[in-house]
Amino acid sequence: MIRLLEGIRVLECAMLPTGDQTSRLLGDLGADVIKIERPGTGDYLRELGDRITPQNSVFHLLCNRNKRSVELDLRGDDGRSIFFDLLRTADIFVDGFAGDACEKLGIGYAAQAEVKPDIIYCQASGFGTRGPYGQIPVHGYMMGAVAGQEQYEIDDEGVVRQVLNPQGQYFSGSIDGPLSTALYAGLTAVAALRHRDLTGEGAYIDAAGADAVLANQCLDAVMSWNADRVTDRRNPPPPVGMDPRKRPKYTWYRTKDDKIVLLAAIEHKFWDNFCRAVGREDLLDVKNTTFAVDFADGGRRDLLDELVPVFRERTAAEWVDIARRYDIPLSPANSKLDLLSDEHLRAREIVHDSVHPVAGPYTSTGWPAPVTGQPFDLRRPAPALGQHTEEVLAELGLSADEVAGLRKRGVV
Repeated sequence: MIRLLEGIRVLECAMLPTGDQTSRLLGDLGADVIKIERPGTGDYLRELGDRITPQNSVFHLLCNRNKRSVELDLRGDDGRSIFFDLLRTADIFVDGFAGDACEKLGIGYAAQAEVKPDIIYCQASGFGTRGPYGQIPVHGYMMGAVAGQEQYEIDDEGVVRQVLNPQGQYFSGSIDGPLSTALYAGLTAVAALRHRDLTGEGAYIDAAGADAVLANQCLDAVMSWNADRVTDRRNPPPPVGMDPRKRPKYTWYRTKDDKIVLLAAIEHKFWDNFCRAVGREDLLDVKNTTFAVDFADGGRRDLLDELVPVFRERTAAEWVDIARRYDIPLSPANSKLDLLSDEHLRAREIVHDSVHPVAGPYTSTGWPAPVTGQPFDLRRPAPALGQHTEEVLAELGLSADEVAGLRKRGVV
């Protein structure tokens, strides 16, 4: 188990991946996460998307792992009283709702700070609270839309379509808005713990998905924003979707066993290593000697045609072995299913197998930054709605009869 945040308690009021993932990351690192849910309804992520069993969607099993679930009606005084009792035991509160929903419930940052001045209040939403979009409810693709992640075209029927791999974007891949938000929110919350320990001060964190998507595309963004200031355009990075013939040293090739590998030998030293490893010293001079990095063909327009048959001579496994032995930037280009058998990813335990007590076998991602001596595993599978209500309230000192009375009144 990763225990870096052991002893830290997180309260969560969230539905759907943005807030759920924020506290999940903290739980993966060892924090005790208590998910507070509306009685009878809870987080409808349990039913969103494909379900393995009822109330156990693939998303829920990931986003709500390492948490305890408590049903608590925050709309009444009794529920809020219990909430603030729990808050006194907490270090971080994760607000996964849009806008001022928690404030309207009487549990916003100002109300929490009165009860626990050093609380770290971490709101993780699509657009954040600061700015004119703050009250708009958000789903994942909206974060990318505001952040300029996609490009669009309009067909003859007036239908707007996303342009796949558009020219001019230097770094490819769709950015996951909710998870990006969670990463920045979680990192900032952990930094706030350090600040609290030094100063005794809490913090209000306003993490936004659109901001996070933009931050994850910062290299592409700065290329666009500073285009008019560039004075030397002789060696730009290749745009996504660029013709492989114009970037043969940094492109994909088919192997003998019909798999795909990605060659990225753009530094001169790596290109030289590649040429010697495959016995093609005649290609050593195919480089632009003006720059340390060369994305292009060095003036040899048939370079891609020379390399295609070279890659067909060996299997993907043989190419990876050559990359290791000769110090060449070259890797498999995996499909999602290939990931399950990739020896490197398996060795790093980022592909994690578990068994949920209701849903059964489940494969998900582990922790991407292993900690020596603390192998990643699940302390708690994703909970059923209210599964830990009695357990958590007992920790506050409530008796079984008192909890039964609260349940009878619909407070829990």
